[in-house]
Formats: sequence, C-alpha cells, structure tokens
Amino acid sequence: MNAETFSIGPVPRLALNRIEAAQAISQSPATVDRLTKRGLLRPCRATRRPLYAVKEIERFLKATTPDSDWTL
Repeated sequence: MNAETFSIGPVPRLALNRIEAAQAISQSPATVDRLTKRGLLRPCRATRRPLYAVKEIERFLKATTPDSDWTL
C-alpha cells in the first residue's frame, strides 16, 4: 500500500501567520500587531513566530462587529 491509500483529503488550515491573518481581516500586518499589543487579538505562542488560530480571528470579528447576527 502507498501513502495515497490513506489520504483523507486536504488538511484544513487551523492557524495563520500574521500576514495571512492581516489579509483575512483586510488589514495591514502592522494593524494585526497593534490589535495583538492591545489584547484584542490573541496569537498562539507555541511556535517561534505567533500564529493566529482561525477560531481566534472569528472570535475577534464577532466581538467587534455591532451586528449580533454575524457569521462566516
């Protein structure tokens, strides 16, 4: 058997680097840095560079959106 036999499809992205996170919220990387410094966006520090969980970005958007019916 080869490795393709056990393939379950593409692996979902669970976290984004700061540039990808900035693109996801249509902001600059500097804005992501400011949001992080203010504690509004919390990165995971499990790696050398901060990673932003997709769930954390969703939480941030929901918490800062006036419309309570916001969904992805």
